Amino acid sequence: MRLPCRRLASTLAGPVELAGIGLHTGARVRVRALPAAAADDGIYFVRCDLGGDERRIRASPDSVVCTRLSTTLGAAGDGEATVRTVEHLLAALCGAGVGACRVEVDGPELPLLDGSAAPWLAAIREAGLGPLGGTSAAARPSSSRQQPRRPRAPLHVQDGDAWVVALPAAAAHLTYGIDFPHHPPIGRQWFSWSPQLGGSFADEVAPARTFGLFEQLEALRAQGLIRGGSSDSAIVCDAERWLTGPLRFDDEPARHKLLDLVGDLSLLGALPQAHVVAYKASHRLHVEMARKLADEPTVAYDANSGC
Repeated sequence: MRLPCRRLASTLAGPVELAGIGLHTGARVRVRALPAAAADDGIYFVRCDLGGDERRIRASPDSVVCTRLSTTLGAAGDGEATVRTVEHLLAALCGAGVGACRVEVDGPELPLLDGSAAPWLAAIREAGLGPLGGTSAAARPSSSRQQPRRPRAPLHVQDGDAWVVALPAAAAHLTYGIDFPHHPPIGRQWFSWSPQLGGSFADEVAPARTFGLFEQLEALRAQGLIRGGSSDSAIVCDAERWLTGPLRFDDEPARHKLLDLVGDLSLLGALPQAHVVAYKASHRLHVEMARKLADEPTVAYDANSGC
């Protein structure tokens, strides 16, 4: 199946419903994504388990409240209304061309499922896509979020030897590099993907799963993290071999990091018209770059532009 990553001009044709365990909280949660009422609604989350007045959590760089091992969004001025680990669903919506939808969730974190975006993408495909409608009373300040951003000059964010750069380009293009010298099963990997060059998000990016290092697992659990992780939702290696598998790609870790980058950059409403290159980066650096790109001008719609 090939789902090209287009300008985000669609919503869901019907509901998408999935349930599972959150990676970090270990809580079982149910998610229901619904068609948007209007084009300017964009993508937003609603915590249905909190009661009281509905609080929308916008999928926007400005809504990011935490980037520790995942991306967490929060409602402005409301520390309770947050949703964690949104990047895989956001990447799947971007890959499918969904520019607006309502995502209802009955817990604090989206389910990890198999650790990739493939289950989300399959559910979106089953629901189908529909055209976006008009403008709602609760519309966002500007519908330009659904147009790609184009940097006027190279942009750069860095933390030690980890960095992300965005270079002006004719269309969206992403490249990701990782380096684990003490873990030869991973080693140094690079992966590049561009929807305009015929890259299939569904085939090349979505199936790549979350990965981890065996010796770090207990320390992370002691910190209250990855309580919902399992061999069914991630691939794990030690210094000598992969302890779970088989791998879906020889370079699955690099592809998964690029998947995370797609999800984090999609907070802009569309992938930027830029070649974004990341090396040993993190959700924090992804989001810092998204915030820099948010200040860049949008570009007019072009049939060849990517999501």
